[in-house]
Amino acid sequence: MITVLSEAREFYSAIREVNVLAFGQENEARMVDRLRESSDFIPELSIVALKEGRVVGHILFSLITIQTKKGSLPSLSLAPMAVRPEFQKQGIGSELVRQGLERCRRLGHKIVVVVGHPEYYPRFGFTPARLMGLEAPFPVPDEAFMAIEIVPGALDGVSGIVIYPTEFDGV
Repeated sequence: MITVLSEAREFYSAIREVNVLAFGQENEARMVDRLRESSDFIPELSIVALKEGRVVGHILFSLITIQTKKGSLPSLSLAPMAVRPEFQKQGIGSELVRQGLERCRRLGHKIVVVVGHPEYYPRFGFTPARLMGLEAPFPVPDEAFMAIEIVPGALDGVSGIVIYPTEFDGV
């Protein structure tokens, strides 16, 4: 059985380990550490999956903006999402995404952007962001740059470039 809850200080080192193991490098773990110290961090949206009291998964949603001709539109980035390799393909990541998106909605957020596997995220409602009028600030395949309107119509009439905070640099 998996328990999903907001991160707590005692989980920090386990969250770091999950990200390093899942990605095979430290870039994502360092990004989480940097975001945790920034004003873009929302504690309720750094979420862990526990199995028998052990952190086996982590997902983070943090503040980003969409720069439009009319100004900035606050949004969220889903990054990173990680599950320990020995617990992958068991539905833990899917549960983190589903519960995370529901928390985002409950907290009043309207849009989430992700750069991720194009065969994974569409099952949760993500579609290519370019089709929704959004551009990435860096080179990325269109099919890997996706967004979801948590509030239907949130991107109606919107076009712009997604701006990530500097904490994302180096990932």
